Amino acid sequence: MTYKTLDDLDLSGKRVLTRVDLNAPVKDGAVTDDTRLRAIAPTVRDILAKGGKPILLAHFGRPKGKVVEEMSLRVVQAPLSEILGAPIDFVDDCRGQLAEQAAVNLPPGHVLLCENTRFHAGEEKNDPTLAAEMAKLGDVYCNDAFSAAHRAHASTEGLARLLPACAGRLMQAELQALSKALSNPEKPVIAVVGGAKVSTKLELLGNLSKKVDQIVIGGGMANTFLAAKGINVGKSLCEHDLADTARQIIADAAAAGCEIVLPTDVVVAREFKAGAACETVPADACPADAMILDAGPETVADIETRFETAKTVVWNGPLGAFEIPPFDTGTVAAARRVAELTKSGALLSVAGGGDTVAALNAAGAGSDFSYVSTAGGAFLEWLEGKVLPGVAALEAAA
Repeated sequence: MTYKTLDDLDLSGKRVLTRVDLNAPVKDGAVTDDTRLRAIAPTVRDILAKGGKPILLAHFGRPKGKVVEEMSLRVVQAPLSEILGAPIDFVDDCRGQLAEQAAVNLPPGHVLLCENTRFHAGEEKNDPTLAAEMAKLGDVYCNDAFSAAHRAHASTEGLARLLPACAGRLMQAELQALSKALSNPEKPVIAVVGGAKVSTKLELLGNLSKKVDQIVIGGGMANTFLAAKGINVGKSLCEHDLADTARQIIADAAAAGCEIVLPTDVVVAREFKAGAACETVPADACPADAMILDAGPETVADIETRFETAKTVVWNGPLGAFEIPPFDTGTVAAARRVAELTKSGALLSVAGGGDTVAALNAAGAGSDFSYVSTAGGAFLEWLEGKVLPGVAALEAAA
């Protein structure tokens, strides 16, 4: 994979059109979680340090090509300025005369934040006219939004064709971590794949089975695989109609030399609520009136032993209903073991996907993983082996 970074371009005095992800949660007109804002700080600070003028492009929500006041990026102006320790000017468009003037007149040391790119219908259509209008704002293009790299939009793909292009620090870190974990990993490699439904992870499982040595299946997905093996899973969440598909996945994985690892014991309950009465039973002994809600201690111990002999772990999805104690026990224990092994230098660990980040943070383990991706869809599509248009455009530009 070849692409340019901020180190490869002369930024002095240049307007650096920088695609970022500022899609932070907002309540009552205030940002409630500034994780994504903090994530772009290294890129913006580097541009400023190299004498460049950062001009930020981002989408916010899904306004579907229309101006929606509640989806204005103005809401992130103040918190972002505080994080960056730099003044942020705001302009009400990301193209046209107003935006061009703001970009030309941007004082050194200032950052320009442009209004929501998705206020224009051409953004999601990758309209070349819109891309060309945006390109007038900058001399150089920097893509730091890996989370939007799976979309071929004007600001993520179109712009990379029109200006000298490079990856920002967040994009660079993400690509390096994913490359180490899947493209050229140190073996053995274990993938942890959890979540509710097999149907949403078919391509993921198909691609991973060709690249990793073991796939640990958890969450509701494991129930579908157990049922496919003729095991009664009671009232558990299960896609019984995918039994043939699950059996095929197991067969294809075996043919590729990849072991599918399923629970040998499970935690079951009659109610899906916090603190519900529960018991541990063998995986093939779920009572007819109960639900499987977590991996059992024997299963978790087996998974931890496997981690101890691995060199690389790729994690996507929880092992159980981690949102509700005590059914978070399996996920927490396994995640903490990966964190310990990573911290000791024995393991490279890469994780991503919405539920995954929440589960690892709840376990207090995320900060000790080698890399935790904040990108949901883009991370999944990478694991599925798909080409990400935003990344491909950077490679083509290089």
